[in-house]
Amino acid sequence: MNATRIKKQLQKQWRRWKRRSLTLGLSSLVIAMVWAGMYLPDKVQSLLSTKPPVAIETLQYYQQAEAKSDPKEDANFWKLLNKSKEIKEVVVRHSYVCGEEERSLGKLTVDEIYNLLNEHPSWKGQFEGQGKVVLNETIHDLSPTCKERAYMSLDKDGNLSLFDGPPEQDKVIKTFFQLDINSMESSLPDDALRHLYDGIRIQDIDEYNSVLSTFSDYAREG
Repeated sequence: MNATRIKKQLQKQWRRWKRRSLTLGLSSLVIAMVWAGMYLPDKVQSLLSTKPPVAIETLQYYQQAEAKSDPKEDANFWKLLNKSKEIKEVVVRHSYVCGEEERSLGKLTVDEIYNLLNEHPSWKGQFEGQGKVVLNETIHDLSPTCKERAYMSLDKDGNLSLFDGPPEQDKVIKTFFQLDINSMESSLPDDALRHLYDGIRIQDIDEYNSVLSTFSDYAREG
């Protein structure tokens, strides 16, 4: 992708960030029209059916989540659960694209754990320590805490990173890839660069994917 094309893409992306609320409103209107059964021109239908590219980080997240699902581990968990005489604590662990949260369900019987897993087939059980059962749920979204506090910006080494709070607080949650600063400065509009340095507020998974996809064009190789 040449510099001119990249610059145009970033300018469009920048305008999209600034008009996010308007875009969401228009998207809701289009969805309502489709739901009502209205016929759209073929070209519009084609656009609606075209899926946006998935960010590299999110694709890796899916692959890692699928890799964690091991039939042997599942069978071993059921075997241990059947033999359990006492369950001291049951915890549901929500693993997000950004962030992780837990909530305790207290003491449950083996039958109650069975019922929970039957109601939530995507959950994966495991034992942690004696008598502690963890039910893992993988969620393709940002955690509530990330939605309230997350920013994307550059760390001190020039890596695109996710921060807990404004970048000046230097609380890095996750590092993605190193950016080619010279290429960015020669291609991007000044206000887009300034926004990146100051920190781009990330409030949902769409913004997360959008920023990753946009700046992946400037990732250094190797």
